[in-house]
This record gives sequence, C-alpha cells and structure tokens, in this order.
Amino acid sequence: MSIIPERQHTVNISTASLRRTAAGDALSRLVVQIFQLNAHLIATGDALALPAGQTSARWQVLAAVEDAPLTVAQIARALGLTRQSVQRVADLLEEDGLAAYRDNPDHLRAKLLQLTPNGRSALQTIQAAQRIWSDRLGAEIGEADLQTASDILARVLTAVIAARPRTTGE
Repeated sequence: MSIIPERQHTVNISTASLRRTAAGDALSRLVVQIFQLNAHLIATGDALALPAGQTSARWQVLAAVEDAPLTVAQIARALGLTRQSVQRVADLLEEDGLAAYRDNPDHLRAKLLQLTPNGRSALQTIQAAQRIWSDRLGAEIGEADLQTASDILARVLTAVIAARPRTTGE
C-alpha cells in the first residue's frame, strides 16, 4: 500500500495574484538599473584606482579610514559589506604598506586600521582622478537632477532596509 496519494490536489493560484502592481514593477525596474549601475561603477572605480595600483574594493577601505582609524567591523558596517570581505582587503592593504593596524584602547582584540603615508598618497591619487571624472559627469547630468536622484535613492534605501527580510541568524 502506497502512502503517496495517487492524485495530488493542485493549488489553484490565479495569475493575477502573481503579478506585481505598477509600483512594484517600477521598483523592480529601478533595482535592475541599480544593479547595472553598480557593475559599471565598480568597473569605473577599478579604472580610476588602477594608476595607484588599487581596485575599487581597496579604494573603499582606504577612504573609510581617511579621516580616522576604524575597526574592520566599523568599516564593514559603514560600507554595507561583510566583516570577512573587509578583513581580507584590510590585510592586503597592510601587507602592501598602505594601511597599518594599531591597538584599540576601547577593545583588546579589535585592532584599528589606519592609513600609512603610502596609503594616503595612493588615496589622494585616486581621489584626484575621481574628482575630474565626477565633475565632468556631474556637469553632463546636472546638479538638480543628481540631487533629486540622490534624495529618491535615500528614500528607497531607507525603505529597503526597513522591509528587509530577516534571516534566522540575525
């Protein structure tokens, strides 16, 4: 005797319940465009950082500690990245003499990452190239449109963070 029924009942889901609303479609289109933009920004960042011998990932970590030393966890939170990915990049920057770990008076184990003079020089080289690029592109698109886009993206980011599904490990 089989414990599996001979005929399983089908679930009758109307196709209308599978469609997004117009606002949902608009958000989905925006998300795809943001993913595409992100890929192009990383490629552009890599090109801007290349003369300094760096990548976008290394540039982000260098810039995060430009004004003050931070722990790897603080950098990861500020950049929205995993601690492990930032740790890997920070260790490479230290190996290359662009950053150094120092003791943290607030935490025995979590060292602070700070720029070295070579790291500051590399960051300044990248920032000079980025300034030229952003000024040219900013003039092409227009300050008012960019400010509007920035305001909207800030609202989208806030909403996405608030509505993010939580995983069991959080």
